[in-house]
Amino acid sequence: MNDQPSKRYVQGMQTRRSVLGDTHVDRAESNKTAFDEPFQEMITESAWGHVWSGDHLTLRERSMITIALLASLGHDEELAMHIRATANTGASAEDIRECLQHVAIYAGVPRANHAIKIAKQTLAAMENNNG
Repeated sequence: MNDQPSKRYVQGMQTRRSVLGDTHVDRAESNKTAFDEPFQEMITESAWGHVWSGDHLTLRERSMITIALLASLGHDEELAMHIRATANTGASAEDIRECLQHVAIYAGVPRANHAIKIAKQTLAAMENNNG
Protein backbone atom coordinates (compact mmCIF):
# COMPACT_ATOMS: atom_id res chain seq x y z
CA MET A 1 0.00 0.00 0.00
CA ASN A 2 1.12 3.58 -0.55
CA ASP A 3 2.73 5.50 2.33
CA GLN A 4 -0.45 7.57 2.73
CA PRO A 5 -3.71 5.61 2.68
CA SER A 6 -6.50 7.11 0.61
CA LYS A 7 -9.54 8.72 2.25
CA ARG A 8 -11.62 5.79 0.99
CA TYR A 9 -9.22 3.32 2.57
CA VAL A 10 -9.34 5.13 5.94
CA GLN A 11 -13.16 5.29 5.81
CA GLY A 12 -13.32 1.68 4.63
CA MET A 13 -11.15 0.46 7.47
CA GLN A 14 -13.27 2.35 9.99
CA THR A 15 -16.49 0.85 8.57
CA ARG A 16 -14.94 -2.61 8.26
CA ARG A 17 -13.94 -2.51 11.94
CA SER A 18 -17.39 -1.29 13.02
CA VAL A 19 -19.11 -4.13 11.12
CA LEU A 20 -16.73 -7.06 11.54
CA GLY A 21 -15.06 -6.04 14.80
CA ASP A 22 -11.47 -5.26 15.66
CA THR A 23 -10.57 -8.87 16.43
CA HIS A 24 -11.56 -10.09 12.97
CA VAL A 25 -9.92 -7.18 11.15
CA ASP A 26 -6.73 -7.38 13.23
CA ARG A 27 -6.48 -11.11 12.45
CA ALA A 28 -7.02 -10.49 8.73
CA GLU A 29 -4.47 -7.68 8.72
CA SER A 30 -1.88 -9.80 10.53
CA ASN A 31 -2.34 -12.58 7.95
CA LYS A 32 -1.87 -10.18 5.03
CA THR A 33 1.18 -10.78 2.84
CA ALA A 34 2.79 -8.91 -0.03
CA PHE A 35 0.84 -11.24 -2.34
CA ASP A 36 -2.64 -10.27 -1.12
CA GLU A 37 -1.95 -6.74 0.13
CA PRO A 38 -3.20 -5.12 -3.13
CA PHE A 39 -6.39 -7.21 -2.91
CA GLN A 40 -6.94 -6.25 0.74
CA GLU A 41 -6.45 -2.58 -0.13
CA MET A 42 -8.92 -2.86 -3.02
CA ILE A 43 -11.68 -4.48 -0.95
CA THR A 44 -11.16 -2.08 1.94
CA GLU A 45 -11.53 0.88 -0.42
CA SER A 46 -14.29 -0.49 -2.65
CA ALA A 47 -16.45 -2.78 -0.51
CA TRP A 48 -15.96 -1.05 2.82
CA GLY A 49 -15.08 2.51 1.74
CA HIS A 50 -17.70 2.82 -1.00
CA VAL A 51 -20.50 0.27 -0.64
CA TRP A 52 -20.66 -0.18 3.14
CA SER A 53 -19.91 3.50 3.90
CA GLY A 54 -22.65 5.06 1.78
CA ASP A 55 -25.23 7.40 3.27
CA HIS A 56 -28.48 6.01 1.87
CA LEU A 57 -28.81 2.59 3.53
CA THR A 58 -28.30 1.70 7.19
CA LEU A 59 -25.75 -0.89 8.27
CA ARG A 60 -28.70 -3.15 9.14
CA GLU A 61 -30.07 -2.88 5.59
CA ARG A 62 -26.64 -3.43 4.04
CA SER A 63 -26.15 -6.43 6.29
CA MET A 64 -29.46 -7.96 5.19
CA ILE A 65 -28.67 -7.41 1.51
CA THR A 66 -25.22 -8.93 1.93
CA ILE A 67 -26.59 -11.98 3.74
CA ALA A 68 -29.16 -12.60 0.99
CA LEU A 69 -26.54 -12.24 -1.74
CA LEU A 70 -23.97 -14.48 -0.05
CA ALA A 71 -26.61 -17.13 0.64
CA SER A 72 -27.82 -16.96 -2.95
CA LEU A 73 -24.31 -17.41 -4.29
CA GLY A 74 -23.40 -20.19 -1.84
CA HIS A 75 -20.50 -18.33 -0.20
CA ASP A 76 -20.78 -20.18 3.10
CA GLU A 77 -17.77 -18.83 5.02
CA GLU A 78 -18.57 -15.23 4.10
CA LEU A 79 -22.23 -15.87 4.98
CA ALA A 80 -21.31 -17.07 8.48
CA MET A 81 -18.97 -14.09 8.92
CA HIS A 82 -21.73 -11.64 7.96
CA ILE A 83 -24.24 -13.38 10.20
CA ARG A 84 -21.77 -12.90 13.07
CA ALA A 85 -21.46 -9.25 12.03
CA THR A 86 -25.18 -8.70 12.68
CA ALA A 87 -24.17 -8.28 16.33
CA ASN A 88 -22.69 -4.96 15.14
CA THR A 89 -25.11 -4.00 12.37
CA GLY A 90 -28.40 -4.40 14.21
CA ALA A 91 -29.89 -7.03 11.90
CA SER A 92 -31.86 -9.50 14.00
CA ALA A 93 -32.35 -13.24 13.72
CA GLU A 94 -35.81 -12.44 12.34
CA ASP A 95 -34.22 -10.20 9.68
CA ILE A 96 -31.90 -13.04 8.69
CA ARG A 97 -34.83 -15.46 8.49
CA GLU A 98 -36.74 -13.06 6.23
CA CYS A 99 -33.69 -12.63 3.99
CA LEU A 100 -33.34 -16.38 3.62
CA GLN A 101 -37.01 -16.75 2.75
CA HIS A 102 -36.39 -14.31 -0.09
CA VAL A 103 -33.40 -16.41 -1.11
CA ALA A 104 -35.65 -19.48 -1.29
CA ILE A 105 -38.05 -17.78 -3.67
CA TYR A 106 -35.57 -15.89 -5.85
CA ALA A 107 -32.44 -18.07 -5.76
CA GLY A 108 -33.79 -21.51 -4.92
CA VAL A 109 -34.83 -23.64 -1.97
CA PRO A 110 -31.59 -25.69 -1.85
CA ARG A 111 -29.50 -22.52 -1.45
CA ALA A 112 -31.82 -21.19 1.24
CA ASN A 113 -31.99 -24.54 3.03
CA HIS A 114 -28.21 -24.71 3.27
CA ALA A 115 -27.98 -21.05 4.32
CA ILE A 116 -30.58 -21.68 7.06
CA LYS A 117 -28.40 -24.50 8.39
CA ILE A 118 -25.40 -22.11 8.49
CA ALA A 119 -27.50 -19.36 10.08
CA LYS A 120 -28.81 -21.67 12.79
CA GLN A 121 -25.32 -22.92 13.64
CA THR A 122 -23.84 -19.43 13.62
CA LEU A 123 -26.63 -17.86 15.68
CA ALA A 124 -26.41 -20.69 18.22
CA ALA A 125 -22.65 -20.19 18.54
CA MET A 126 -23.17 -16.45 18.97
CA GLU A 127 -25.77 -17.06 21.67
CA ASN A 128 -23.49 -19.52 23.49
CA ASN A 129 -20.60 -17.05 23.43
CA ASN A 130 -22.79 -14.31 24.91
CA GLY A 131 -24.62 -16.42 27.44
